[in-house]
Amino acid sequence: MLFDLLERLSSLTRVWFREHPKLTELQPIQLSALMYLGRCNRYSNTPLAVTEYLGLTKGTVSQSLKALETKGLLVKTQDTRDKRSVHLELTASARALLDTVTPPDFLVAAAQRMGARSEDLEGLLLELLRNIQQGQNVPSFGLCRTCRFHQTVAAGAFCGLTQEPLESLEIDLICREHQLLQAAEH
Repeated sequence: MLFDLLERLSSLTRVWFREHPKLTELQPIQLSALMYLGRCNRYSNTPLAVTEYLGLTKGTVSQSLKALETKGLLVKTQDTRDKRSVHLELTASARALLDTVTPPDFLVAAAQRMGARSEDLEGLLLELLRNIQQGQNVPSFGLCRTCRFHQTVAAGAFCGLTQEPLESLEIDLICREHQLLQAAEH
C-alpha cells in the first residue's frame, strides 16, 4: 500500500512537470539535475555529486549537464583549489524557472487543504526517508543544519568536516557529505 501511494504521487508529479508549459524543452533528468543544483551547497555542486544524488550513470548525467549548459541554464566553473574539479552554477534564468515550477501547484494546494496534518505528513515522510537511508546505508544528502558535522561557533555556522565557516544561507542547503546525527551515535 505505501509503495502504491508513493508511486502514484511520483507519477502525478512527473505528469505535472511534463505538461507544464515552461518545461517542454527539458527532459525529466535535466529538471531533476536543476532541482538538485538549486538546493545544494558549494561542496555538492559537482558532476559527481549530481550523479550520486540522481543515482544514474556518469555518461547520462554528463550528457544532461551539457544540454543544460547549451540551453543557458548552467555554467561550469573551475574549482579554485583543485583545478581538476568543476562546480556547476545555475544561471539566473534557471533559478527563475525553478522558482516558477517548484513546488508543484497541485502539491501546494493539497498541503494547504490538509492544514496542520500536512506538517505531520512531512515529518513522517522525513522519518521514512531517514529510516531507509540508515537501513540501506545510502548517502543521506541532507540539509547542512541537520548534519553531525554542523557546528555553531562564535562567528556563526561552521563545518566540522571541512573545517570551514559556512554562510548563513548554506545551512539550509543539501550537502553530499551529510551524515545523520543518529548514524553518528550508533
